[in-house]
Amino acid sequence: MLIGLCGGTWVFPPEMLSFTPPIGFSSAIASITTKISQMGHEKSQLIRPKSDAVPNFRFCNVSGRKTELIEIHPTNPRFHILFVPGNPGVISFYTDFLESLYEQMGEAASITAIGHISHSEKDWEHGNVFTLKEQIDHKINFIEQELQDLKVPLILVGHSIGSFMSLEIFKQIPEKVAYFIALYPFLAVNARSQQQSIIKKISRSRLQSNLISATVALLGFLPISVSRFIAKMSLGKSWSATAIDALCKGVLKYHTMCNVLYLAMTEFEELVKVPDWEFMRKKKNKIAFLYGDNDHWAPLYMHDEVVKQVPDAVVEVEKEGHTHSFCCTVSGSVWVARHVATLINKTIL
Repeated sequence: MLIGLCGGTWVFPPEMLSFTPPIGFSSAIASITTKISQMGHEKSQLIRPKSDAVPNFRFCNVSGRKTELIEIHPTNPRFHILFVPGNPGVISFYTDFLESLYEQMGEAASITAIGHISHSEKDWEHGNVFTLKEQIDHKINFIEQELQDLKVPLILVGHSIGSFMSLEIFKQIPEKVAYFIALYPFLAVNARSQQQSIIKKISRSRLQSNLISATVALLGFLPISVSRFIAKMSLGKSWSATAIDALCKGVLKYHTMCNVLYLAMTEFEELVKVPDWEFMRKKKNKIAFLYGDNDHWAPLYMHDEVVKQVPDAVVEVEKEGHTHSFCCTVSGSVWVARHVATLINKTIL
């Protein structure tokens, strides 16, 4: 997702490459906000189930880094799900998905969702930016610090670049992971994608990255009611109120956008490598993948490659019309939560 949710990174459209602030800034705000999304209209109209779950938002210190968490804990869970987001890693985007997943699991799972370092409302890291490797190490440190005494199996669920992060976590501490689910996984650079090529160029240019971050941050200086109104008018009815709030409070910040783009740059540097098929083959009974029907971050040719390279692994395609950025709509959040819950019930419980 790169504000279109750049497979791990939110997608800036081609026009953003040559963006310069126009004289009529109010029109620019609306234009940028519109371009900040390629989420698409959801075709299926799922009704979100009511849940007694009360997500607990809290901060913890992980190796000196302020870390945002969402936690949902039943009394007697049978396993624990650790969710790793895409890019931006503003964890509140996934609140609807996490609540629905908890409901679908019937309190069989406790859930923790961990945000990326400095993808947050406040600039806890004083302007510092963090690489893909640093974000992965951050998640491993969290597991070793906060989940070391876990008494139930640990299931990793990752979205987009969070799938790549989760796979790396699995590789580094395989003894701690019982199962891994990749949702719309960004596992390799798509050389066929013009959008990825453009984002790569932007993220590698310090000038363009700073200009875009500063322009987006100007929206964050507006009263929250105004930025919400602009976002709703620009993004349409498909986006949930939860996603609108996450966008306005977490993404429209200079430090967040700098980190989104810097993470994107290091994603492109790392994901030119061939995926670790050997590891995936070894763990094929503990890995599942969900691809989308039209997703350049997790394209169907990668689905075909996974099927070829990792025979007998669970590899499915979502054809309900949800986008890569499923978490930004209620229907997408509910459908994916239902899919994850069904998968866990079939393969683990």
